[in-house]
Amino acid sequence: MGIKGRKVSTRGGREERARVNEQIKAREVRVIDADGKQVGIMPVAQARELADEAGLDLVEVAANSDPPVCRIMDYGKYRYEQRKKQQEARKKQTVIEVKEIKLRPKTEKHDLDFKIRNIRKFLDNRNKVKVTLRFRGREIVYADSLGAGVLQRIAAELEDVAVVLQEPKMEGRQMSMFLGPKS
Repeated sequence: MGIKGRKVSTRGGREERARVNEQIKAREVRVIDADGKQVGIMPVAQARELADEAGLDLVEVAANSDPPVCRIMDYGKYRYEQRKKQQEARKKQTVIEVKEIKLRPKTEKHDLDFKIRNIRKFLDNRNKVKVTLRFRGREIVYADSLGAGVLQRIAAELEDVAVVLQEPKMEGRQMSMFLGPKS
């Protein structure tokens, strides 16, 4: 006898249950054998006997069709292959992170150059960068002139590798700008 149907977890917290062998509720099913050839429509009991003779499981692959489609296969091997496919798909996915660089309006030139080098590294790694300029006390008076100038200088120095996704914008006592990597 084969493996009983178990919960197959999928990403996102949802769980799908594949019906196997005795769990199949339909009266008649369309059967596909282990080689992928259609055997035809038959009662579930007869399909299970075919699967037992082959030493495999009867797995419901398309429950919504009329009649449901069942395949004779090794269920454990099928689940293993599905998990491998999901891992490969996850591996090929690119995750874009948003890195944040914080500055002050009176940051010295050398320190600013150092921060720009770090932004360049983040952009080379295909990450987005949020550049935040924080104002303290009376510095807020110079937000439009001094603050915007600093952010414009950063954008100008990085124009060969970066695209400005969001122009400098005030948010409370902070001015921020988003940069993204050039395609």
